[in-house]
Amino acid sequence: MNFNQNSSYPGHDRFGLGSCSHGLYIGGTWRPAAGDSRIQVVDPSTEAVIATVPDATIADAAAAVEAAANAAEGWREMPPRKRSEILRRCFELMVERSETLAALISLENGKALRDARGEVAYAAEFFRWNAEEAVRISGEFGIAPSGSNRIVVDYQPIGICVLITPWNFPAAMATRKIAPALAAGCTVILKPASETPLTAYALAALYEEAGVPPGVVNVLTTTKPGPVTAAMLADPRVRKLSFTGSTAVGRTLLAEAAKTVVSCSMELGGNAPFIVFDDADIDAAIEGLMVAKMRNAGEACTAANRIYVQSGIHDAFAERFTQRMAALKVGTGVDPDTECGPMITRKAVEKIGRLVDDAVSRGARVLCGGRVPSGNGFFYPPTVLADVSPASDMGCEEIFGPVAPLYRFEREAEVIAAANNTEYGLAAYIYTRNIGRGMRVAAKVEAGMIALNRGLVSDPAAPFGGVKQSGLGREGGQHHGIAEFMEAKYIATSF
Repeated sequence: MNFNQNSSYPGHDRFGLGSCSHGLYIGGTWRPAAGDSRIQVVDPSTEAVIATVPDATIADAAAAVEAAANAAEGWREMPPRKRSEILRRCFELMVERSETLAALISLENGKALRDARGEVAYAAEFFRWNAEEAVRISGEFGIAPSGSNRIVVDYQPIGICVLITPWNFPAAMATRKIAPALAAGCTVILKPASETPLTAYALAALYEEAGVPPGVVNVLTTTKPGPVTAAMLADPRVRKLSFTGSTAVGRTLLAEAAKTVVSCSMELGGNAPFIVFDDADIDAAIEGLMVAKMRNAGEACTAANRIYVQSGIHDAFAERFTQRMAALKVGTGVDPDTECGPMITRKAVEKIGRLVDDAVSRGARVLCGGRVPSGNGFFYPPTVLADVSPASDMGCEEIFGPVAPLYRFEREAEVIAAANNTEYGLAAYIYTRNIGRGMRVAAKVEAGMIALNRGLVSDPAAPFGGVKQSGLGREGGQHHGIAEFMEAKYIATSF
């Protein structure tokens, strides 16, 4: 795929990316959409239009399913070792092009370049991990308890997969789905977020270079995700939907998938508690919180959303944490010195402002930040709030931004109840020097992932997913990720 320089965007060519002409990637070819509409891609740091991409229609979705179906048998029957080598090559190319990919992510997403570099490394690792797992898919063999027959279980690719990914991690959320699906022997159709499509198309070109056959991976962008997705799910050849995004959209997609009984994996919203006990190492807890809260400027489903600090250290913790947050450098994503980039859209900034204003109206104190700066770009400053009421909107909603609300607590049972008082259950963080307490609280907190004395929970080798309204299924892990893209076939035989 060619990235043509867009001369209307000053300095853009210094990344060697270009951007102004992109096509849908279907069946190994770059093609225009069936309609004439295109989607503008905006740099959140400057509000400048940096590219346009095709706006796919239902006809394009049908073409993508057809391409995936045509490629399915060849990819399914390819020896696992050969699939593994192709996935490994995808990893190697991502590592080789990491700086270019990171610059592209920063440009279209706005995230700080250091965060974008971390995302590329994380995203590439899904290919390396699944390259290794692709050759380890095995079945089962046993004797029925009655002794009357043998039980043979074979694990087969589930079929064509529709993958829907969000804008906040445009590389990692795609590879976390594509890599295990390809390792399992499935063909896929990726629909990336329309805010950040350039990374998905750049990676599609990379997959082709790595040897992924035409039609195995298809990519289409659209501003009509409802009808386009519904059309794909209505095709009986589509057997899997994997979605990362909001719980509200997830509920809608589950209802749509139910019409044709399509298997679903859902990685949905979060409302992560970050719990700091009196006996915690304050310095370590603050360092961990800076990662858990400010990675990707808070635009992450695993971000610390409610920070509970025990009363004995609350005030000292608040003072030191506020100093760290206030010192962060806010700037454009592509500036190497930036520590907190812009939000993805103006609408996102407005939501954050609404949540902060609501908290302040209920008695919260602003320790730093709290005001939208003037000028271009979708910026919101790193913000710390104290004395936040649990009834505030930000206690119930994902903030998805660089705002840290502090809540004081007294007893262990009290904070466990507060942490679980949400419909979400994706991630949680616990800091304490008492490992017994840490494990006890981790067992009682309702979340699919717990970080104990750590600010980072995600790992390609560990199962990622939540409980309650935070989703269904797991991604990543020793076998969990591939299992989501396979069906167990039982064969009864006697001999």
